[in-house]
Amino acid sequence: MVWGGPVRERRVLKAGHSSIAVTLPKSWAEAMHLRPGDAVVFDQNDDGTLYLRPAPSTGSSHPPQPFSVHAALFPEAGQLERVVAGAYRAGHDAIEIHSDEPLNPERLEELQSAARRLLGLSVVAQDPHRVVLQSFIDPSKYALPQLVQRMKMILIAFVEEAERHLNREASRPGLRHVSLAEETGKVHALLVRQLLLASRDWSLAKMIGSPDPRQLLVWRVVVQSLDELGSHLDELCRSIGQHPAEFRGHPFARGLAGFKDVLEAVVDALVHPSLPKACEAYDAALELRRQVEDLPVRVSRRGGSENSPGPRGGEALRQAVDKLVGMAEVAVDRAVAGGEPGLSVGAR
Repeated sequence: MVWGGPVRERRVLKAGHSSIAVTLPKSWAEAMHLRPGDAVVFDQNDDGTLYLRPAPSTGSSHPPQPFSVHAALFPEAGQLERVVAGAYRAGHDAIEIHSDEPLNPERLEELQSAARRLLGLSVVAQDPHRVVLQSFIDPSKYALPQLVQRMKMILIAFVEEAERHLNREASRPGLRHVSLAEETGKVHALLVRQLLLASRDWSLAKMIGSPDPRQLLVWRVVVQSLDELGSHLDELCRSIGQHPAEFRGHPFARGLAGFKDVLEAVVDALVHPSLPKACEAYDAALELRRQVEDLPVRVSRRGGSENSPGPRGGEALRQAVDKLVGMAEVAVDRAVAGGEPGLSVGAR
């Protein structure tokens, strides 16, 4: 759908004695498979604009067909798990894996693993030739701002785990680090699922915190940035945990200490758009990037090659801070696009 195209005006027509009507564009009606007599649903925004979509079909008592996958098409280890995750993110509630040959224990475990890694997904039926997974997620119960806040808390926990290693409170990466990585993947997958479902149902977009569906694209950028940020912090935490002596007593720790505050400020500005707040978060992110860029490349006092754990951890922090700067830029854009009081488009 093109949002930025020219406005196509249509005249309001009289329909009957007291009603008025407007015709629908033929191309849109054909694309939506609308016929005379079909029902449509209107959703009204706070600014008076209307969103129009075909009404859900109520004439059929049959549930939607599951997303069907033939296991033989994905013979390599891990492929079925990725397909299941993709179907989940795309919004499918039921996913059916079938096979002409009996599924071996490794394939069955792969499907069980896929269910464990995705929120609300369970194996509900299983026989030698067929496995059915079902999502029990109610999309209207998971708002985008709350899920983004949850991602923020997981990322802060990553930083705190890294600080524990720097302060000699932990010897090496353990179960907590693994659980944080798994939780990041679960929340990210649910966020992507919510966005894709909302892009097909504008009333859902409004329910989960995006009254203007055009903002879903902005949320998609935020969600992708959070996922990449999690990957960088995962690498950072892993590097420090495996080789803490390379980092202790180094200025590197100062950049890590300021990271949590900046992350809090950036996410707050994204969830609660405010131009002063967004600009302040952006300035803080830029200052953190300057601090991190000034850190020595070589972390170990004993030296080391560019492939040593220290430099890899330092680069992970730099990349994480770069992501924060990008997210802060998006926060500024959101505040400006929201038409916040005191902003005047075109003012001099």
